[in-house]
Amino acid sequence: MENFSIYFHIPYCKSKCPYCDFFKKVEKNIDQEGLISSYIKELEYYKQLLPQRKVRSIFFGGGTPSLIEAKYIEKLIDKAACLWPFDDKIEISLEANPNSNHDHMFSNLKLSGINRISVGVQALNDSDLRFLGRTHTLKDALTSIDEILKIFDNHSIDLIYARPEQKIKSWLEELKLAASFGLKHLSLYQLTIEEGTVFARRGIKALDEKQAAEMYQTTVDFLRQCGYPRYEVSNFATKPYQSVHNKVYWQGDDYIGIGQSAHGRLKIDGKHYAYTDPHQAELLSNQERATELVIMGLRLEEGIDKAHFKNVSGLDFDDFVNQKNLKEMIKAGFVLNTPTSIKATDKGFRLLDKIILELCC
Repeated sequence: MENFSIYFHIPYCKSKCPYCDFFKKVEKNIDQEGLISSYIKELEYYKQLLPQRKVRSIFFGGGTPSLIEAKYIEKLIDKAACLWPFDDKIEISLEANPNSNHDHMFSNLKLSGINRISVGVQALNDSDLRFLGRTHTLKDALTSIDEILKIFDNHSIDLIYARPEQKIKSWLEELKLAASFGLKHLSLYQLTIEEGTVFARRGIKALDEKQAAEMYQTTVDFLRQCGYPRYEVSNFATKPYQSVHNKVYWQGDDYIGIGQSAHGRLKIDGKHYAYTDPHQAELLSNQERATELVIMGLRLEEGIDKAHFKNVSGLDFDDFVNQKNLKEMIKAGFVLNTPTSIKATDKGFRLLDKIILELCC
């Protein structure tokens, strides 16, 4: 029985952060029951499409999923469990903000079926939290971290680095604090100023590219020493605690997306489909799917398994990529290529966009 994963997009936020370019809705009164009812109907649609599958992972992302009451999260999990068998080691993750302000929020989420929690901390000082437009304080963040450590066995926080004028020394202080908590996983995202965001309209400039690259390498080296090896460009954890769900994206496995702006990838009867909500399907060629696999797979420290690449795309990796450019990438020390896999080196991780472009052209 083939595995697949489910992504639920919860689009609501208390406010929109000035760096954010994701689809979000800022609403005080959310029709939670109506939202969940519509998502249950979507699950029933996909049951007809995927009758003989097993659920490998579920992820509640957003937006701010922790604005939704735990009883409604439980309804979605229970409905999915009624429609498909769950993998014995299913990962069920939810993104939370430190100040979603439900009584007993984290303990209720654990009771609802969530077994992995990710908290959007973003910065570990109050001045940068204000700059980033976050509505929580450092005290709120530390309280949340303390709670999730007590309640969950699998936990993560998000932080944003390469903020304007940020110094490596001050960032290392935050990393030391983050590494001291005993969390199982860290996600660290470089601040980029996207067109259309509040920061872009204000003329805010991200940290200089060279400085950002140096900060990134310092981060990788420091966290490796602290027991958080990089396993994907922005994610750090020992193998037992690597995100099962996110690896579904990076490895090119099947998943469905439910909610406005959500999307999915499915292979049905040997054909590739890109799905967008509400279940609009676009047929992808083998070449298009293979390109996606290169783009996503090289983000992983372990790189691309060539047998898996062929199983998913139907194409042989070495036949698909530009061999002339591949040889140049190998010679330059940007990638390590074996008969069974290909992966970026430390040097190559800094130039992933260039490598991907060269291999897929």
